[in-house]
Amino acid sequence: SRGISYIDATSLAVCHNKRIFNHKVFKGLAARGKTTKGWFFGFKLHVVINEKAELVRVKLTKGNVDDRVVVPSMTSSLEGLLFGDKGYISEKLFLALYRRGLKLVTGIKKNMKNKLMILREKFLLRKRSLIETVFDYLKNKFQIEHTRHRSPMNAFVHLLSTLIAYQMKPTKPSFVHSYALPNP
Repeated sequence: SRGISYIDATSLAVCHNKRIFNHKVFKGLAARGKTTKGWFFGFKLHVVINEKAELVRVKLTKGNVDDRVVVPSMTSSLEGLLFGDKGYISEKLFLALYRRGLKLVTGIKKNMKNKLMILREKFLLRKRSLIETVFDYLKNKFQIEHTRHRSPMNAFVHLLSTLIAYQMKPTKPSFVHSYALPNP
């Protein structure tokens, strides 16, 4: 599909940090990972959404997988603009996606040179909070993450049913951008 997409990942902890070494249910499936909020044991849920906050692609990986690794496979049929956070900055990844017709737009880190950005892209990058709102819905309203699963199969069924329930939700968080800037 051609258009505007947002990509991000969130942690799905399967046990409390105090119980990592005693945890048995997801042994061999989950892994220890680190986010900006600290360490966790579990999985990462990688999500690509469109500007209407509809799920376009979803991928579940171990907690220690780098966010950039899954981008090429998750965006294989996408074209247009892909907005991500600073964790997706990689010149190699940018060039690979750009050659395919997908422009990866991220913010810049403090030690990077400032490059000019089209006003429309700057506006849409500021709307990246839309994907954070989707994660908030999934975690707080749909309870996608909890640390008391008794079997991996039940956990994955819960995860899948939660994603389906979100996708079927008639009203999703979104923003109106047509009034602000015209499409090129």
